[in-house]
Amino acid sequence: MAHFAKVENGIVTQVIVAEQDFIDCGAAGDPSTWIQTSYNTFGGIHLTGGTPMRKNFAGIGFTYDSERDAFIPLKPFPSWILSEQTCLYDPPVTMPSDGKRYKWNEMETSWKEIVK
Repeated sequence: MAHFAKVENGIVTQVIVAEQDFIDCGAAGDPSTWIQTSYNTFGGIHLTGGTPMRKNFAGIGFTYDSERDAFIPLKPFPSWILSEQTCLYDPPVTMPSDGKRYKWNEMETSWKEIVK
């Protein structure tokens, strides 16, 4: 079994688990709208050491970029920038790595410590 994403107008509308034969026979609709995706791929890395597939596991609402052959998630904030290497969005400022918890403040384009 494998995971397949249904892509309509460049947007993922559905993700299913199926055999390739099921997709190919048209039982789920036009086979050309289904693109295989890997549950274990994130940021261009296969999490269990296998071969990464299409940069990221597809999710509903993701974009499929055929030129990059990549699934790209929704942009979390307007200021964030798409990484060509991972096809994930990165903040314009690196989050501090001091062990504290932070959340992104888009209005100030900075990380703000979460204080309880």
